[in-house]
Amino acid sequence: MRRTSARFKLASVAAIATAVATLGALTASSGSAAEVPQDTVSTLAVGSPTGFGAGTTGGAGGTTVTVTNASQFTEAVQRSGAVQVRVNGTISLSSMTKVSANTSILGVGTSGRITGSGLNVSGVSNVIIQNLTFSGSNDDAINIENSTRVWVDHNTLSSAYDGLVDIKRASDNITVSWNRVFSHDKTMLLGHDDGNASQDRGKLRVSYHHNWFDGTNQRNPRVRFGNPVHVYNNYYGGVTSYGVASTKEAGVLVEGNYFENTKDPFHLGEGSSPAGTLVARNNHFVNSGSGQAGGSVNGIPYGYSLDAASSVKSIVQSGAGAGKI
Repeated sequence: MRRTSARFKLASVAAIATAVATLGALTASSGSAAEVPQDTVSTLAVGSPTGFGAGTTGGAGGTTVTVTNASQFTEAVQRSGAVQVRVNGTISLSSMTKVSANTSILGVGTSGRITGSGLNVSGVSNVIIQNLTFSGSNDDAINIENSTRVWVDHNTLSSAYDGLVDIKRASDNITVSWNRVFSHDKTMLLGHDDGNASQDRGKLRVSYHHNWFDGTNQRNPRVRFGNPVHVYNNYYGGVTSYGVASTKEAGVLVEGNYFENTKDPFHLGEGSSPAGTLVARNNHFVNSGSGQAGGSVNGIPYGYSLDAASSVKSIVQSGAGAGKI
């Protein structure tokens, strides 16, 4: 069953209603973002992350800002202090936009869209990116580097120049959940270079769960150094090159996923990168290969509930992506 419970949904609806009522009482100058003062709204994010990103709170308890254009958006996501940024409309970015620590970026309904370029989560901690549609970035859709406690949840991502969600350079304690990705080649990279061991060993621990890899090509994800990396309860539908690759000292647990029309669900090594280790268990295969596993993986250090792999397709298709929370 889905991890977003009814109580979280109700709490979110109540919080949004409070924010809307408060926003209506404010007078904003033309072209300015409307704001709710600190502590008026505790959190607008729906649910909470499980896995390595548990405990990420983003801008909870901070100022809430509703933005409708790129200049408002850029100013809001680069503020210091806790801030919740509600995206209401299409934000057209010309270059990768830096995101500050203790920030939540949240789409309003199905209207929150980011196009043209993407978000750069670099050298910060405690960031939530939820319920947004990303398309047409001239770089990555979301780049995460030198950062910890990040939750990327319930987004729809496609057609970036480079990666959709790339995580690198000693980033750690991250959850990527309930996203739909499509129309893309190099989807999710974890660890950017075989020569970055001094920075990446002991880091790059990421949980990928309940994501819909919808006809993507490769890197779903491609992993270096992270051990353990937990890939569970995802739906791979028509993935054309490969699903998961474990390379260069990585240890990946591939668990309870649904692979359909995917000839190469997972394997060891990729390109010039040597093999990592990979443990596969309780996966479901429909018109797909059996995958290549080998070696051992560090234990998963958190508790979690696993959906039956045979049910994952219907669960993920009904729940993944923007507008599904």
